[in-house]
Amino acid sequence: MESQIRTIHQQLINKEITCTQLVQERLELLKLNTHVTVNSLLEASALESATKVDAKIKSGQEIGLLEGIPFGIKDVYMLQGTYTSASSDLLKNYKSSYTATAIQKLLDAGAIPLVKENCDSFGHGSSSENTIFGAVKNAVNPTLVGGGSSGGSAVNVSKDYTVFSIGGDTGGSIRQPAGYNNVYGFKPTYGRISRFGLMAYASSTDCVGPITKSIEDARIVLNTISGKDLKDQTTYHSEKILEEAILNSDAIKTVGYFKNFLESDAIDTQIKSDFLASIEKIKSKGIQVKALDFFELDTLVSTYYTLAMAETASNLSRLDGTNYGNRIEGENLKETYSITRSENFSEETKRRIVGGNQVLSQGFSDEIYLKGLSLRDQIAENFKKDFMEVDVILSPVTPNLPPAIGDSLKDPLAMYLSDAYTVGFSLGQLPTLTMPKGTETGLQITAAKNNDELVFKFANFLKDII
Repeated sequence: MESQIRTIHQQLINKEITCTQLVQERLELLKLNTHVTVNSLLEASALESATKVDAKIKSGQEIGLLEGIPFGIKDVYMLQGTYTSASSDLLKNYKSSYTATAIQKLLDAGAIPLVKENCDSFGHGSSSENTIFGAVKNAVNPTLVGGGSSGGSAVNVSKDYTVFSIGGDTGGSIRQPAGYNNVYGFKPTYGRISRFGLMAYASSTDCVGPITKSIEDARIVLNTISGKDLKDQTTYHSEKILEEAILNSDAIKTVGYFKNFLESDAIDTQIKSDFLASIEKIKSKGIQVKALDFFELDTLVSTYYTLAMAETASNLSRLDGTNYGNRIEGENLKETYSITRSENFSEETKRRIVGGNQVLSQGFSDEIYLKGLSLRDQIAENFKKDFMEVDVILSPVTPNLPPAIGDSLKDPLAMYLSDAYTVGFSLGQLPTLTMPKGTETGLQITAAKNNDELVFKFANFLKDII
């Protein structure tokens, strides 16, 4: 199977390149790039790590598959001693005092982090424009947004600035930018990968996941960072997904799709046409395709944002400048809190905090928040019924093409609606992969909970027929 990781690994072993050369080349690309993907470069530590890998190879020692492979980290993950800003004014000078579990596992495997990557501040956005570092520019067309919130991560992979990147997906923040930039983006089953050391947005749907240029690289990285973590009680033990296991897709007999996704007035005509063409190609291979009923898009989006805003209001309440962050003094403690948060949070973050506090406030929590929880349970039950009828679900990643830079900032509601096809799978905590095939912004493959392997099986099948 195609794999950049394996190719580079073999080049290092064969001494066709040195790890120092590899890392230096990628660092130079990151320095010179005009897509605004870099929040901070990790140059000194990356070159130091590369030197150690070269010394190991020179002495005849074996190196692991990920050893010496350069990667990027969305700037919401802790990496001890590095700036972790979440692309915000509040944390722009904050240095991590510890390392996230998923990142530590990659370090233990010998992978080399090069960059903390630009993203929507605290993950709040679908365009990577809500950032103090400037809007991320699309890898294909720099007049368009990079997608969000993991926009910098997706663009870096697409432009070969990093071999892979670690993004974060709450309602589509890996899958949507992957679709916008023609790369693979995987959101695993909730709990497969530890969230320890990831700045929380909405704790019930936050997921750690890889962005890569191939299915095989996504599988390799996923296996490395998965597993139970005592620091995150939502994690569980998961079996590795083996390469040979995903080469055979015979177990997939039936594919479903949500007909209301295609009947919506919101969908771009070309995306709809391309998706239906993909469905016909699947049918031609003898696989049964079923049209499924699902919740209306407005219900999915409003349920997701009701719960996500409530959780982010709670999670960000700790950021008041007292223990860390850019504190702005007022005349008294209450005013200090108010000014610090008002001046340091982006407009989008403030919008979500205000919305979340409204949802949780007395008189509204029963009417809105509890209804949101009830709808989430209904959505999860709906998925259980669907997966009794079909093996996987196929859907477009987005209803529309990437917007021009600036358009999303003028119309936040349109930005929220761009997540219409991704948020349902987040609420169901399901494994979902964006693959850069089938439509202009890719196809989304989803399986039942804990069935991540089936997603990879079907993706491997689809890449050869579409």
